[in-house]
Amino acid sequence: MSAAPEPEASTVAIELERLRGTVTTGFAEVKGSLAVLVERSTRNEQDLVRLRDDTQKALDALGAEVEALKARRWPLGVVGALTGVAGAATGIAALFIR
Repeated sequence: MSAAPEPEASTVAIELERLRGTVTTGFAEVKGSLAVLVERSTRNEQDLVRLRDDTQKALDALGAEVEALKARRWPLGVVGALTGVAGAATGIAALFIR
């Protein structure tokens, strides 16, 4: 059995330095990706708040329009009752005029 040759100290140091560089590069890439995700998340939250505000304004405007339409509608029950009374009065008047 022969023993494996031990690596030289300089070779180990070089490999450790390469490994350190690779890990540092990987962490920098992860930090960059996280920064992009945080920026997108912040922008999405701002867009959502703006969309909620715009939607609420639109709903308020529609509510005001509905209330205006309700105020201008004809009171059909009252109109029907008046028409009935007018018809009855006309019928009674026709009976007495003959």
